[in-house]
Amino acid sequence: MSRAQRLLDLIQVLRRHRHPVSGAVLAEATGVSLRTLYRDIELLKAEGAQIDGEAGIGYVLRPGFLLPPLMFSEEEIEALVLGSRWVHQRADRALADAAANVLAKIGAVLPKDLRETLDDSGLLIAPGEPVAAGDAEMPRIRQAIRGERKLLLSYRDKDGAPTKRTVWPFAVGFFEKVRVVAAWCELREDYRHFRTDRIVSLTVSERRYPRRRQAMLKEWRERGPTADRI
Repeated sequence: MSRAQRLLDLIQVLRRHRHPVSGAVLAEATGVSLRTLYRDIELLKAEGAQIDGEAGIGYVLRPGFLLPPLMFSEEEIEALVLGSRWVHQRADRALADAAANVLAKIGAVLPKDLRETLDDSGLLIAPGEPVAAGDAEMPRIRQAIRGERKLLLSYRDKDGAPTKRTVWPFAVGFFEKVRVVAAWCELREDYRHFRTDRIVSLTVSERRYPRRRQAMLKEWRERGPTADRI
């Protein structure tokens, strides 16, 4: 186990105790000797952790302490790497660049041993088939979702017939080959799904839609996969 991982485990154990806990209990919980435990506590104090107590009495961590270089375990780092690699390969360019920036920011604050885990992760994303067209509009679709703004769509249905819709977008589904916008359709007065590769053009309205996005997402989920896809 790396030192960084060991210190993270110690912080987590201390956070579980609201009253002073003995060094022996901490050492057993983290799987180290008492000597190592005392040394680790001093290291954490040097990093700014407010740990009260001493050997033979017990230790308690004051609330509010956050140690940025130790926020992630090795498993958590691998999860971040895997997710970021998927986004980098399968999402639109704006999200792909954001994923690369996230990993760079995380790497900048990690200690050396964990930074090597970030760089050398063996979890890979297999190459997939090219995603259908439509990703160029994804940044504006996400903008509309975040701002709870209406979208004005020029769209072609599965038969190629043109239609114009005003929709209230609240989510995007990332499938293997397509992206699908989940939205309330004013014309149908119901939830509908719109594939981004069938969007001819779109405009983000200045008007906010009258419901909260979270409430719509909750209602849509409760209804299950029965809402029609246009």
